[in-house]
Amino acid sequence: MLDTLDSMTSHKTTQTMKPATAAKKLGVYLQATPAEFQEGVVSRSELNALQADPPQWLQELRRNGPHPRPVVAAKLGVSIAGLARGGVTEALTTEQIDALKDAQPEWLQRERAVQAEVRKEAARIKEKNAARDGQADGPNA
Repeated sequence: MLDTLDSMTSHKTTQTMKPATAAKKLGVYLQATPAEFQEGVVSRSELNALQADPPQWLQELRRNGPHPRPVVAAKLGVSIAGLARGGVTEALTTEQIDALKDAQPEWLQRERAVQAEVRKEAARIKEKNAARDGQADGPNA
């Protein structure tokens, strides 16, 4: 058994991920990445290097987009479902996001209000749970 464990640890394999997973972790839209990124696999160390010292193409994508829906939703202050309800199903550029913020369409105002309520409710529940947990730690616990 010990021999088996020894051989397992001495043969470390490089952990790799599909380009889609790496793009998601980097917060970029896969279809906008260079072809060599889309066609290869990304190791954990390569991903760490991209995060630590992003190349020009990655900096540009993060700055100007197009951005994937989770990033678009965060920049607009709405949920991904809220984007869909507003008819936004594609990646958007920073310019398009800024235009939406400036225009303040009715759907965006409504979805931001929904998000504000969701955050308020989450904070209320967290506070309630903290108070309950605090009581459990009290002298009667």
